[in-house]
Amino acid sequence: MRTHYLFIICLFFVFSCKTKTEERPNILWITIEDTSPQFIGCYGNTNASTPVIDKLAGEGVRFTNAFSTGTVCSASRSTIITGVRTFKMGTGHQRSQYPIPDEIKGFPYYLKALGYYTTNNSKTDYNIANEKDFIKEAWNESSNKATWKGRAEGQPFFSVFNFAESHQSRTMSWTFEQYEKHVWNHLPEEDRIADDAFDMPPFYNDTPEMRKQFARVYNSIKLTDNRIGELLQQLEADGLRDDTIIFFYADHGEGIPRAKTNGINLGYRVPFAVWFPEKFKHLSPWEIGESTEELVSFEDLGPTMINLLGGKVPDYMKGINFFGDNSEEKNKQLLLSTDRVDNGPDLVRSVTNGRFVYSRNFMPFIPEVRYINYLEIADITKHMRNDLKRGKLNYFQSRIFDERPYEVLYDIENDIWEEHNLAENPKYKSVLEGMRQFLDSTLLTSKDVLFIPEYDMARISETQTPYEYRLDDAKYNFKEIYGAALLSGKKVTEVAKTQINLLKNDNDMVRYWASIGLMSQDKSLLEAYEKELKELLEDDYLPVSITVAAILYKKFKNKQALEVLNNFAKSDDWTLALMSINYMLYVQDRLPFESTIKALLQNPKLNSHVKSACLDFIESQRLRTEI
Repeated sequence: MRTHYLFIICLFFVFSCKTKTEERPNILWITIEDTSPQFIGCYGNTNASTPVIDKLAGEGVRFTNAFSTGTVCSASRSTIITGVRTFKMGTGHQRSQYPIPDEIKGFPYYLKALGYYTTNNSKTDYNIANEKDFIKEAWNESSNKATWKGRAEGQPFFSVFNFAESHQSRTMSWTFEQYEKHVWNHLPEEDRIADDAFDMPPFYNDTPEMRKQFARVYNSIKLTDNRIGELLQQLEADGLRDDTIIFFYADHGEGIPRAKTNGINLGYRVPFAVWFPEKFKHLSPWEIGESTEELVSFEDLGPTMINLLGGKVPDYMKGINFFGDNSEEKNKQLLLSTDRVDNGPDLVRSVTNGRFVYSRNFMPFIPEVRYINYLEIADITKHMRNDLKRGKLNYFQSRIFDERPYEVLYDIENDIWEEHNLAENPKYKSVLEGMRQFLDSTLLTSKDVLFIPEYDMARISETQTPYEYRLDDAKYNFKEIYGAALLSGKKVTEVAKTQINLLKNDNDMVRYWASIGLMSQDKSLLEAYEKELKELLEDDYLPVSITVAAILYKKFKNKQALEVLNNFAKSDDWTLALMSINYMLYVQDRLPFESTIKALLQNPKLNSHVKSACLDFIESQRLRTEI
């Protein structure tokens, strides 16, 4: 009899342990768009009204050093969904849709294999070719109606809800009437934030016109907070709150001029919090209700989810499991990146340790507020450019429209608006050099494929993925290309001489980066080489020919160069046309290009990026010539 009781007790113990072991959390991801932590209450902004987010973070774990790997949605989401960095896959240029290897899956694919019901409501924008097949493989449901409700009884879920109320469209790009219709009119009167109820960032002119526009940021975030509250109420009503770990974060920095699209802290850093129900608090490496300074980036999200739910992380994912307790596996520094956004080219690589942010601008002749049509159509940008033209901006406010230094270093703890560049301050020499070394070693190891002009990326992608192409040293000598690119922005005689010599290199891309670097050189350093530059107008690598034409026109008003730029603006190859028109946008005398641009706009089949650049050209000319 005693043996019988012991058997029953042991059997009960075994089943109890098994039930406890098999109990798995649901995961709810709440993602919002285009939001920096500077505009969220729990991050110290007393003007903001974000009680739902603040409560979620206050009862969970708030991350103070969470970073998007890019500064625009499609590049950021490419890394989130695959766990692979854009500079490895070639997915950094917005809406480029180059192919990726078949073995790279969306990380929810691995959660499905663990028995999870995966849903996405509803943004994808993964910036890859064959996106429909990729989405189908990753998600059980992906639509604006997707929810956890379609799962089998007892099946755990991984559900993403994306809120667009804080998107750049609402905060700046739509007309004020559209903003009122989609944001202001959806807020109860007591929730509306007035134009005089907040502090203006110091890089904006504090005027009634600017305040009217900037209030859109606070009200759009307030509406977002309300929407999150509604979702959490539904989770509660469905009896799922006690079984669900909740993640909250934004997809990149604030959707305003100088933040989103710009390779500085304001473009990268995001609000990020994780909330644990009582039964799963043991899964948190942190004390509930605390904040953590741990460095995390979007590269870490996929591996963390797969690890947390008991799966095996594929080898191609190199991010960390930030729920792990091994300090050796924690991020010490992060490498972040930004590239072309819509019609605005750029290439910035940044390093952060949370306290400092270092950015290397490889195209420093392009300003922080560069020509991107989605920004230029906004009233806030128009006010800024009008104030600039009329001399109403102070040094900091006007500087964001000038050429950038080739490198910047900001102390984010003491300078949250990134006003004071410490790159030439000897007190910070060791910080600067350490971050430079990390940047160089990481890019050389990764073989950053986005140093290839899109002119070639498009052709490479016809037969091979950029991810695989970069690994072939015979095809892609990144070390040599990177050496040429590192000279960009350094305005000294010896560097200019080296860049001129590199224009004779056999490697097309070395010549290209030499020409990109020469764009930033002062005219006085190039006068001795004008004849050599003229000969390169006929370079057989067309990106070099176009860039040299831009140099010759910008510095010497060369008529042949003018003709080259006008001709390439009409190219059937959109990458060449876009390159040529963007160079036109950053010269003083644009009048000789105006007829070409107006003629292009008559073409109903004009590439969308090229059309956006043309529209920027026309609008900027209007602003320049109006009295």
